Amino acid sequence: MSEHHRFRYLLPPGNNFAFVAKFRIWIIISCLLMAGSIGALFVNKATRGEYMNWTIDFKGGTSIIFSFKDKAGADGKYVAVDPGKVREALDKAGEEGFDVGEMSWTGANDATVHGMIVETPRFSVLKEEDAEKAKTAFVAKFDAVTGQKVLKATWSGERLNVRSQKEITNAEAAPVFAGLGLELKPWLDKETDQYAHPDEGTHEYHSSFAMWGLDRQFQQVIEKALGVTVIVENSYGVGAKAGDKLRDDAAKSIVYAIFLIMLYLAFRFDVRYAPGAAFATIHDAVMVVGVFAVTWTDVSLVSVAGLLTVMGYSVNDTVIVFDRIRENQAKLKDKKIERIIDISINEMLVRTILTSSTVFATTLIMNIFGVGLVRNFAFAMNIGVIVGTYSSIFLAAPIFMYISRRYYSGPAPKRRAPAPVPAE
Repeated sequence: MSEHHRFRYLLPPGNNFAFVAKFRIWIIISCLLMAGSIGALFVNKATRGEYMNWTIDFKGGTSIIFSFKDKAGADGKYVAVDPGKVREALDKAGEEGFDVGEMSWTGANDATVHGMIVETPRFSVLKEEDAEKAKTAFVAKFDAVTGQKVLKATWSGERLNVRSQKEITNAEAAPVFAGLGLELKPWLDKETDQYAHPDEGTHEYHSSFAMWGLDRQFQQVIEKALGVTVIVENSYGVGAKAGDKLRDDAAKSIVYAIFLIMLYLAFRFDVRYAPGAAFATIHDAVMVVGVFAVTWTDVSLVSVAGLLTVMGYSVNDTVIVFDRIRENQAKLKDKKIERIIDISINEMLVRTILTSSTVFATTLIMNIFGVGLVRNFAFAMNIGVIVGTYSSIFLAAPIFMYISRRYYSGPAPKRRAPAPVPAE
């Protein structure tokens, strides 16, 4: 029977690990890791220009909605497309920081259209380095090759405004931009007429060359990769100001969560327990943020949801440890608080390991096989389960112990002696 029990137990009964003896070391390590996590934010700011790898949710960008039709079908029937293939096509095209999500709506004749929304942090089809290359190639082409001297060329959004000594047509300019992966919009009749005549005062030609936007570029990439007809249903930009507000709201939600956790623990147990749980929660949040900063992982609203979930998980684990400590304080009145904490953590150790391992395994599978926002959430949970379990044992408990020893232990205060009765 004993052999059978030893096989089933994760840890042998009566384990007696000395947690309290190592508390000081673990607190020092935790403070160093928190300082490193905060330092990583400033390193990112200095080297990458941003504290974290914010997605379109926080720094703005462009959202494009696509629908898809079968190229071979004569009836132009809408078809559903695998978002993984769309993601792969854009990734191969060199796009970064984008996200792909499915969406559906009711189209003509009450038919259900299964479309796709692509969000990218880019506002323009032109990257900064591509714009400079395009301008340099344009000037070199018409100065040296054709003699149509370019006096000035400046970008305004996705439009190159040019002053030249001779006329430069849209057809002449198109190959220059095509060589850099940019597609030139055709001129309207009035533009063709306007740009064909020089200025009466300076005798210079003023022309403007506009590029097709991100929607057209993504449309062509997807069509080439998937072999379907891609229709741009809508395209709109999300301003950075809206992203800043979301970022501030996310920070506020974390602060409010920590405050409410402290309030809950103060009423659920007593004031001694609240500071330890609050510090452990702050530690978990800082550590998750630090890992995101060091690995330069995308930070979206889903990441914030993952962070809040981690905080809730950590508090749940901390409450269970605290509840066992409180129970043992009532049962083991003859023992010191250090010994009670050691006994309580040892009693909860197997349960904590099993619970944390189950959650970690589930989110790890999501992290390995998931894509996009699912992986983003799972990554936050993977880190959070590790630091949340650690903080419940090595941070929340020692702070509770310090407060108990400092303010709730020692001899009872001396009572004032009764005043002597005056002699009659």
